[in-house]
Amino acid sequence: MKILFLLTQDLESPGGVGRYFPLAQGLAHLGHEVSIAALHSNYSSLSRKHYIQDGIDIDYVAQMHVLKQNNRKSYFPFPRLIEVTTHATIELVKRAWNSNADVIQLGKPHPMNGIAGLIVRFTRGKLVFLDCDDFETTNNRFSGAWQKVGVRFFETVIPRHVDYISTHNNFLRDYILKLGVNPNKIIYLPNGADFNRFANIDTSKVENIRADLGLEGKKVVVFIGSLSLPSHPIDILLDAFQLVHSTQPQTMLLVVGGGEQYDQLVARTRWLGLEQAVIFRGRVPGSEVPLYYKLADVSAEPVIDNPIGKSMLPLKLFESWVAGVPFVTQDVGDRRMILGDPPAGLITRAGDPNSLSQGIIRVLADRDLAEELRKRGFERAKMYSWENLARQMEAIYLKAISEKNVGTR
Repeated sequence: MKILFLLTQDLESPGGVGRYFPLAQGLAHLGHEVSIAALHSNYSSLSRKHYIQDGIDIDYVAQMHVLKQNNRKSYFPFPRLIEVTTHATIELVKRAWNSNADVIQLGKPHPMNGIAGLIVRFTRGKLVFLDCDDFETTNNRFSGAWQKVGVRFFETVIPRHVDYISTHNNFLRDYILKLGVNPNKIIYLPNGADFNRFANIDTSKVENIRADLGLEGKKVVVFIGSLSLPSHPIDILLDAFQLVHSTQPQTMLLVVGGGEQYDQLVARTRWLGLEQAVIFRGRVPGSEVPLYYKLADVSAEPVIDNPIGKSMLPLKLFESWVAGVPFVTQDVGDRRMILGDPPAGLITRAGDPNSLSQGIIRVLADRDLAEELRKRGFERAKMYSWENLARQMEAIYLKAISEKNVGTR
């Protein structure tokens, strides 16, 4: 089977490195011919736009709709945005049109890949799958109302006109059902545990980073993710950490990632008087992320109980499990269900810094609890390995091809 992924993000983004590439990798390991055509967050900086990695043909074809440089993310002004998205759409259409893939897999319902997918579905009869791991119209990151209207249009139209849709939580499944999509066409595909990415970690590199950051003899709380407050309310974690640090002054908070609120969060850290206890490492390559988990005594995720929080199933949960780091989160969406019973992590009250701080302190103070959470997490991660999830998608792809061949679509 030949499978083409059309992505509007690069493979260094959280979704690229944590969801789409390991899924493609799992399918390639099953013997399928997998290729990826993607947009890049800083396309002009690339020295290598086309290459083969782990048997997967990867081709960056254009600039994505936002620009990421160093630790900051910026948005294009309207005229430039139209130019960028038009060019990206054309390049993805060309890639899809010239492909002999049996299945076109769209990552996220964006205009650029959505138009490409629908063109080849309706003109060439291609099977088109769509993955929805968020809906951007809920996050308010728009320069104007016109942009939100445009994104909403594609996020509601594209799911109605593809063959199958995969999504990673029940909130998004319910949203898709309300669009009138046949429930038999919706696949539950949670985020997964990438054991390959976390294998054979060089402990000497971990210790070098620990020394460079001055973390020897410290307990470390880690947050790894985008510094974007609508989707990742790091301000809650900073407030929680202020309480943690007041009771355990040898504890440090390590924040790894970049985003549009990077400078704002650094300023808030200073305002809280935590500049000596919080380290902003900035954005690091996806290949280095496992090293930073290995520095940590606990991994924390702040969440607000709103549509954005409910629509997310954090990669950091699965990454923490595989890395052997106790995970503390807040009770929003599918998190409680995914953690299982007994839970492979601590759940605290949604959006509550006090509750989050208490969960972090419990893990830091109780070695037996921390060890139990590590064991539960690693065992639970096996259920969600990308090898298992790739087999599930393989079965759905083959089913769709069979239906198409007998004309029952």
